[in-house]
Amino acid sequence: MTMNIFRALLLISVLVPVTAQVDGAPVPVAGFIPKKAPAIIALVFYASSALVLWIREFGRRPFILTLTLGMTGECKALNSSDEFETSLSKAMATGFFLRIIYLEAPYSIGRFIATDMFILLSPCAFLATDYMILERLTSTFDKDVTGNCLLIRPSRIVTIFVWSDVATFLLQGTGGGLSSSITISTSNLGNKITMVGLCLQLVSFALFTVLIVIFGWRMQTRFPSVWCGRPYTMPFTLGGTDPVSDWRILYWTVCATCIGILIRSIFRIAEFSQGYSGFIVTHEGYFYGFDSLPLWIAMSLYCFVWPTRFLSPHPHLETIELQKEESV
Repeated sequence: MTMNIFRALLLISVLVPVTAQVDGAPVPVAGFIPKKAPAIIALVFYASSALVLWIREFGRRPFILTLTLGMTGECKALNSSDEFETSLSKAMATGFFLRIIYLEAPYSIGRFIATDMFILLSPCAFLATDYMILERLTSTFDKDVTGNCLLIRPSRIVTIFVWSDVATFLLQGTGGGLSSSITISTSNLGNKITMVGLCLQLVSFALFTVLIVIFGWRMQTRFPSVWCGRPYTMPFTLGGTDPVSDWRILYWTVCATCIGILIRSIFRIAEFSQGYSGFIVTHEGYFYGFDSLPLWIAMSLYCFVWPTRFLSPHPHLETIELQKEESV
């Protein structure tokens, strides 16, 4: 559904004038002409991480394609039971590629809308990745552990938060398309709609962050034997493929990605709050420092900490000891 609406928004963008003008003179649609070098560097970084993720994904069960395709293209992934179409797409790498193309014609409204929508909306796929990882991770524990530590059922994590993101995705997509209009009133309306979408997305992801923090805190205080890991060890090696015992490595990685996403969300709200010609908007260094870089660092962590390595069952320590006694 969101894919069809997104394509419709791009179609609408074609119907507006090709060149932005003020008093007959062309003006850059973004309010300034971006620099090419930072866009190329960002493209190389995101494309490199995407390549690593594709290599790790190749030949395996498509678990976190939202992340892999969020770096490069349209996404479709699986949840814990049935096939789950995320309807979240438009990749960062593609966005920066289009940004470079836009630099060749900074007065083209169509090109600006394309690059802006890709870069603005693709992080939705990164959020969905964290949702699915937490659902899968909490499902590896005994039900009494999960029930005591998690505020909601694991099966509801993806459903609740992804539908929340779908709503904010639609708001951001609609606002992003309208904000590119040459009509000031329409552009301001688009900024306000996008602001609403970004604020709701921040609230939603902040609640998710609280959820995962409470889960870790309760696990540590109520089930220390599970928190400390198994009595036997499957060591962690960067870039490896073998299973790993210490699930906390994945837990802390997800927490780190939450920080990067929250930084980006807060920055985007500050950016849009200043309007079309605000200081933050027209100084792209802030965009790279507080949007592109935090997201790249956050999602590139999964190049080294591949989630599926940590998702084997994690029973109680007492359960393991009982199994040993029965085997004897």
